[in-house]
Amino acid sequence: MFEPLYYADKLLIVNPLGDVGVVTLWSPVKTIHKKLAALGIDLEPQRARVAVLGTLYGNGLAELLRNLLYNPQIAHLLILGKDLSGSRLELTAFFAQGLEESDYLGSPMYRIIGTNKRMDGAVLPQDFSHRPGGTALTVTDLSSCREAEAGAAIQHYFAQLPPQQPCTAPRIQRPISQPGVQWYPSHPGGHTILRHTPLEAWQELIFCLMRFGHRQQLRKGERIELQNMKVIVEEPAVEEAATLARFGFSLAELQAYQATILDPSPASEQSYTYGHRLRGYFRDGSTPIDGLANSIQHLQEDAESRRAYVTLWDGNRDSLPATSGHPCLVALFFRKFADRLTLTASFRTHNALDGWLKNCYGLMAIQRHVAEQVSMPVGPLTLISHSISIDPQGSGLHRAQAIAEAKKTADRLDPTTGRRSLRQDPCGEFVVTLDHDSQEIVVQHLYQGQLLHEYRAKEVESLEKMLARDNALSDIAHALYLGREMARCAMGLK
Repeated sequence: MFEPLYYADKLLIVNPLGDVGVVTLWSPVKTIHKKLAALGIDLEPQRARVAVLGTLYGNGLAELLRNLLYNPQIAHLLILGKDLSGSRLELTAFFAQGLEESDYLGSPMYRIIGTNKRMDGAVLPQDFSHRPGGTALTVTDLSSCREAEAGAAIQHYFAQLPPQQPCTAPRIQRPISQPGVQWYPSHPGGHTILRHTPLEAWQELIFCLMRFGHRQQLRKGERIELQNMKVIVEEPAVEEAATLARFGFSLAELQAYQATILDPSPASEQSYTYGHRLRGYFRDGSTPIDGLANSIQHLQEDAESRRAYVTLWDGNRDSLPATSGHPCLVALFFRKFADRLTLTASFRTHNALDGWLKNCYGLMAIQRHVAEQVSMPVGPLTLISHSISIDPQGSGLHRAQAIAEAKKTADRLDPTTGRRSLRQDPCGEFVVTLDHDSQEIVVQHLYQGQLLHEYRAKEVESLEKMLARDNALSDIAHALYLGREMARCAMGLK
């Protein structure tokens, strides 16, 4: 008798002793059941060939196959209904083409050939080769038949079924295994971090790498990597020594590095120094070019200048295959924005665990030096890392894991007191109310207490679309909160 292991409450059992399973895809099972009855298909529980009807949406294929494997009396599978997600192709391709080895978020899995559907490989097409009568499970797809032809095709299918054979095969039960992923899905080049202090930004950076970073095998060894990581530090200021020490950083060492990064002297035992590349490496004839001094001059002559750009990459040398010792920091861009001097730094490659915060402090010294010379307050500091990674070898991985696991909230945490405070969304805030006269939910978008825009609708779904269209929010915690408030108002409206 048919006994489902999964989704028993969602299946429509007709005759538990039948040998035909009907997959209705996205069509409701009751709708297909009525259609079969209208076509004269025998659906009497005591004699029907149909054992069970069930849907197959975007997921559920693994459960469907295990239900079939556990019920070897099902010798025929008939596919009917509408396909809105590609589940029909995944089902038919599983039996027709089989599986191939694949990768899923860094872990080995199997993919149904010709599709993007991945499975654990515990159930294979050949597992269905011994059904009643010694034949393989037959799979017939009539879901694509035109409405005018579908009825005749279904009637012909049942009329041509071979006589039902007794089943002596044993039930087979194989549990579903969850993939042990090495990273969580995201766009690996689409991460942006906005935090108040350098240390806050660094902690979030490590968290993102440990959660979303891809494991890549480089010549120098394995790395956990993301691309084009953008980190914005809103208030790039020196932090307390005790706070830095808790994470293994020495304020004295960081301040010493700040002094050396402004030193234009040539490197004596190194391939290069940032100070020399910025202020003395490049030459105009025999005259050293001080990139920082030139940027200062541009901004002094025109505070809105966009020529305050310094490159550290020597295209004549660093691009050659035989050279070594290439700078990781490749460019700086100074710009007056909102009456403050901002700095954007581009890194070719970046060591997130040990190098990022040190580099951030060095950039803070450069930004402060230029800001003082052009009489501007210091603004946000942005670090763009084309390739940023963590070396998982040795103790570094355990340190990174501890930093990532220490994150308990998206709110701001005072490093001294441990107190939480709300991290404000730079896009503004919202007030959600009800207009009882018009029977509408009202969402007011405010910034610094001033009304920017008012959204109105009777349904939350309409408000969602308006807010998403306008990119009205930028913080996921804020979006979740606003959704909860709108849902509360919708309940009040009802």
